[in-house]
Amino acid sequence: MKPIIRIEQLCFDYGKDQVLNHVNAQFPKGKLSVILGRNGSGKSTLFKIIAGLEKNYKGNVWISDKERRKMKPGTSTPVRLGFLTQFHQTTFPFKVLDVVLTGRASFSRFSPDQSDYAAVEHILDKFHLNHLKDKPYTSLSGGERQLVLLCRVLVQKPDILMLDEPTNHLDLHYQVAVLEVIRQLVNEGTTVLCVMHDPNLAFLFGDEFFVMRHHELVPVKSLEKDELKQLLEDTYQVPLVALDNRGVPMFAPQLK
Repeated sequence: MKPIIRIEQLCFDYGKDQVLNHVNAQFPKGKLSVILGRNGSGKSTLFKIIAGLEKNYKGNVWISDKERRKMKPGTSTPVRLGFLTQFHQTTFPFKVLDVVLTGRASFSRFSPDQSDYAAVEHILDKFHLNHLKDKPYTSLSGGERQLVLLCRVLVQKPDILMLDEPTNHLDLHYQVAVLEVIRQLVNEGTTVLCVMHDPNLAFLFGDEFFVMRHHELVPVKSLEKDELKQLLEDTYQVPLVALDNRGVPMFAPQLK
């Protein structure tokens, strides 16, 4: 399958600190690709480059055969890209419906019309969140907020959805709920690129896997279980026990 995103010899430095070193990767269309790695390993920087938030890089990032630097906001692009960062705070008690509605801003030159409200109602109903639409966003739980923010991105109808640690700070119930929504989107044809901390959740829900280590991106797909275990131990600097969950590899810390 032809990749929708190709990264070639990508390098990036913060001053004298090397963050990405000749990264090469391909992310297939219509799949959930997960990038794993430790904090500060360069995962979020890679995401910012792909999302167009950081342009001072060397190498090439191709999105549907167009180099990322040449994709300008407000101009015709081969694909629509949605991006959800890992941090979002608001002190204003906007209604959930209004928060999601802001995702339609690029479609409404002056003010939202009936089609915008219909799109918001549809996405909230699709993920069973309509009961929250009149509640203040600030009154929601962390998991509810994350689902609402996901709807805010989805109402833009992106072809590629980029998620930076979407399950961060969520309890297990909402981690699974958010990932089930993401999995449903992939099954419907959306391409999703996701940064995650937890390898086990990644392996349960994802299709393609990569590990950021030593400023490089290592593909996981061709590795045997013992090789994968060694890679994760080297990456996270924790001894692991390999487990099997109905054919899905999982790993637990090996306590001393």
